[in-house]
Amino acid sequence: MEPWTIKHQPEKISEIKGQDNAVKEIEEFLKNYDKQKKKALLLHGPTGVGKTAAVVAFAKEHDYEFLEVNASDFRNKDKINSIIGENSKQMSLFMRPKLILVDEIDGLSGQKDRGGAPELARQIKTTNFPIIMTANDAWNKKLSPVRKESKVVEFSDVDNERIIEVLSWLCGKENVEYDELVLKAVARKNAGDVRGAVNDLQSLAREGGKITKEKVNELSDRRKTEELSSALIKIFKTTDADIAKDALNDVNEDLDECMLWVDENLPKEYEKPEDLARAYDNLSKADVYKGRIRRWQHWRFLVYYNALMTAGVATAKDEKYKKMIKYEQTKRLLKMWFAKQSNSKRNAIAEKLSEKTHKSIKQTIKETIPYMKVIFKNNKEMSDKLVEELELEKEEVAWLKK
Repeated sequence: MEPWTIKHQPEKISEIKGQDNAVKEIEEFLKNYDKQKKKALLLHGPTGVGKTAAVVAFAKEHDYEFLEVNASDFRNKDKINSIIGENSKQMSLFMRPKLILVDEIDGLSGQKDRGGAPELARQIKTTNFPIIMTANDAWNKKLSPVRKESKVVEFSDVDNERIIEVLSWLCGKENVEYDELVLKAVARKNAGDVRGAVNDLQSLAREGGKITKEKVNELSDRRKTEELSSALIKIFKTTDADIAKDALNDVNEDLDECMLWVDENLPKEYEKPEDLARAYDNLSKADVYKGRIRRWQHWRFLVYYNALMTAGVATAKDEKYKKMIKYEQTKRLLKMWFAKQSNSKRNAIAEKLSEKTHKSIKQTIKETIPYMKVIFKNNKEMSDKLVEELELEKEEVAWLKK
């Protein structure tokens, strides 16, 4: 069965729901491309909110010759040059306008991609046609070369009312009977992810008949809280290494996040100091292996990383604790995310400043950024000049004013 996300893909960019500002910026950029200072767009935001769909819809609506590639298709500068370089220079067949989409450039991250981001930035400088890229996090340090050459456009989570509109429209197209409350439940469950909500609706409709609340409840719950809570029970409530080491096999989250969950809930579960000490000793060893994997790409260490975090923690206690604990989501994730978002914008601004002042980025952050924040709060004329001189993005300006 053809996925509804493809079958009912928007044919016009105006059909993209809940992203009015982003859609407007894309249209203005492409319709006035010859006047643009920067020759590329970098669209960023959560998964499933319409980044790729908006670009595809514009290309269809305006009959562009359209090239779509995924960043995972090329891993080094030679591959980028052969795919993007040639297409960004050659004239379109039949003299049609051309548009190049590079999807998921977060995939450029990693040691194998050395030279990838700088080469893509170089192609943007010399392109004859618009290049649009998508990413979950535009402020990733490794994307700095392409961010400098691109206008950054943010896609936000889509509100539930908009998602319900889309789901209701799809039910009409597919002759699916439904309760209004059911669509609300599906929208809430996907928390801003339109694509996820559409996929859920299609799963529910496959069974035939009216979509009811009971069917929604039967649908496998993708919420990570429940998945991880079940995994933690297997780790904390056993002393059997074989049971514990398989605890994370069915969890749809990366091991780094799982480790933060174990770290958050471990002291709530283990009461004896000696049990807690042994458990944290194994958890710290797991963290050492994680560092080696990141630094040297030694993926063979992944088995030790997982084993120490699960079986190592499980067997650290003399006997399992009988008390029942409500495992909670780690608070560090949210704090880390906010810090990362804030620091990434600060670092991006400092990078632009350091090029102009010939200071190091570290020195710029310490000595210049605090004064810039004062200027942006108190001197509009000077701040406007800085925006123009440094080509600051809207999100960077907002950070300086905050």
